[in-house]
Amino acid sequence: MRQSLKNTQRLVIKVGTSSLIHSNGTINLSAIDELSFVLTDLKNKGKEVILVSSGAIGVGMHQLNLTKRPTSIPEQQAVAAVGQAALMNIYAQRFMSYSQQTAQILLTRDVIEYPESRKNVINTLEQLLDMGIIPIINENDTVAIDELEHSTKFGDNDQLSAIVAQLTKAELLIMLSDIDGFYSENPANNPEALLYNHIQEITEETMAQATGPGSAFGTGGMSSKLKAAQRVFEIDSSMVLANGKQPKIIFDILNGAEIGTLFKKGGK
Repeated sequence: MRQSLKNTQRLVIKVGTSSLIHSNGTINLSAIDELSFVLTDLKNKGKEVILVSSGAIGVGMHQLNLTKRPTSIPEQQAVAAVGQAALMNIYAQRFMSYSQQTAQILLTRDVIEYPESRKNVINTLEQLLDMGIIPIINENDTVAIDELEHSTKFGDNDQLSAIVAQLTKAELLIMLSDIDGFYSENPANNPEALLYNHIQEITEETMAQATGPGSAFGTGGMSSKLKAAQRVFEIDSSMVLANGKQPKIIFDILNGAEIGTLFKKGGK
């Protein structure tokens, strides 16, 4: 059992596009509803919860009946603008069905890098948490092009979720993806690949094992998740990488169940 996770008070949940969008490109409404239920219940238990959600372009593609992700930056930005509005409407509706207020925060790299704006972001997040509101954060894809171009400087929402954990001094980052955890090699290519239960440091060997592209709708891959784990290590916090197909898995993780891969220095 991962006893240390049971006492988590402030946590960041990162949900990937693959957890929000079905493989056929339609919106996974049941997953969004279940996620809203779980996070509201955690809030009701007295925990402070921040959601970092991907999915703007995936939802936008669904709204616009697109079967392929656009290739040009302006097209991707337009699709993201449509999708972000639709995604937040769904979140707002589902969270309010559980009487939970949410707030949208869209961030870009420059906001994080400049001390004054960085301080403002921290103050806003702290105030929202004090008010019992669950912040829902995404990168502002309509103005930030580096994620769309797969730049590694700020990266994707894996990196953003780790940065949010750093800004808010969260004790735990739960990263929900379309894979059960971190494997010795790509399990899609080798069914005998080993699922790691606990990673205590990110080494060159660990990074070399992070192979495999992201899904057709998202931008992140395993190396991105390991880089996020490195950020978490820097503030002596923990990260759990797990499959987000059933968001109620979050309850089990916080109860100490050995699900997915725990990234934490030292013991469990």
